[in-house]
Amino acid sequence: MIDKVVRAASPAEAARAAVADIPSGATLVVGGFGLCGIPENLIAALSERDVNGLTCVSNNCGVDDWGLGILLGKKMIRKMVSSYVGENAEFERQYLSGELEVEFSPQGTLAERMRAGGAGIAGFFTPAGAGTVVAEGKETRTFDGKEYVLERGIVGDFALVAAWKADRMGNLVFRKTARNFNPMAATAGRITIAEVEELVEVGTLDPDQVHTPGIFVKRVVVAPRKKRIERRTVRK
Repeated sequence: MIDKVVRAASPAEAARAAVADIPSGATLVVGGFGLCGIPENLIAALSERDVNGLTCVSNNCGVDDWGLGILLGKKMIRKMVSSYVGENAEFERQYLSGELEVEFSPQGTLAERMRAGGAGIAGFFTPAGAGTVVAEGKETRTFDGKEYVLERGIVGDFALVAAWKADRMGNLVFRKTARNFNPMAATAGRITIAEVEELVEVGTLDPDQVHTPGIFVKRVVVAPRKKRIERRTVRK
């Protein structure tokens, strides 16, 4: 039986081994929403590599000292394809200074671009962004009297995702809001690497509860996660 678990002396070493072949210039599709459900161990391991010129496709770029913000701070990212980037001061600085290329995509469109790429769909028409700067330079068509914009499916060289549970065949289960972009991102990478909190025996997961079948997953890293909160709001 296929065993996709990357085994090492420690979770950190396993994460380093899992991302060891990501080269400069690669396109990464990364799961997560804010700091929720991000593959923080894989990102941290990648930040130790001497690579640059990365294109990262993700809802956002983390914060200055966590998530993809770590790669950004080390000047490893050349281009971001995102929906929201408002929590990262370094992102703002690099973008305004011309150091970082940014492609904004409406949130639902970005999720569908990942899903389409994973399904082998080259492109699709959506009304989101029609008549705005989002549509500039893109083909538009009218269906039933309404304008639609052609958006391309996304396929990355690698996909980095975070899940709750997995078995050694790579079947993944995500937990609550941490599911977010992860299932779509997992299908959109030529090589998908998943970090998980819990490894279970094959046959333990209810097939009806598997969110991402193992056929999409190449490597599994078992590692604890800190699960930081992006912005904490409490009563005075």
